[in-house]
Amino acid sequence: MATKALLRVALAAVLVGFGAAAASAQATDPSDVAAAARQAREQQKAAPKPKKVVTNDDIPSKSTTPEAAAKPATTGEGGQAEGQAANATTKDEDDPKKEAYWHKKYSDIHDKLTQAEKDLSVYQRELNTDQVQYYNDPQKALVEQHNRTDINDKTAKVDAKKKEVDSLKQQLTDLDEECRKSGCDPGWVR
Repeated sequence: MATKALLRVALAAVLVGFGAAAASAQATDPSDVAAAARQAREQQKAAPKPKKVVTNDDIPSKSTTPEAAAKPATTGEGGQAEGQAANATTKDEDDPKKEAYWHKKYSDIHDKLTQAEKDLSVYQRELNTDQVQYYNDPQKALVEQHNRTDINDKTAKVDAKKKEVDSLKQQLTDLDEECRKSGCDPGWVR
């Protein structure tokens, strides 16, 4: 019994202490707060205007032309050698007996396949999220229960992207077969 009474007294003392601290915190003078707000506004007016912020839209993008074409033509042996090297690389990319031709075809298809697989992954995650979606608005929930337009649209996107991925994988297989038939080194299409 005595411990309960002592505990009650201690608890009351703690509560009174917190109450006093809260009351002193609220007892701040409202004129001090208003004065601080006025002073902050004056400092903002006196502050210098910010400088212009440079964004990506302000920076010109790189040109898509090759570096050799972007360089000015120079006279002499060095300029002719660079021009011949650029012509040789374009000729190699057009000649089916050269490694550059096969590597370019493979990298184009492989890049498209990689991007399509990433897109497919995003579409599948969005579809999975929509399938467990909870709508706070009962009208929206009722509409989605009956016609499921969001889920049907995303399912169509997933199916189309799966077909595109399969098509690109088939193109890679066809490229391997084409390389084999033409007698090129199989390492050129890897």
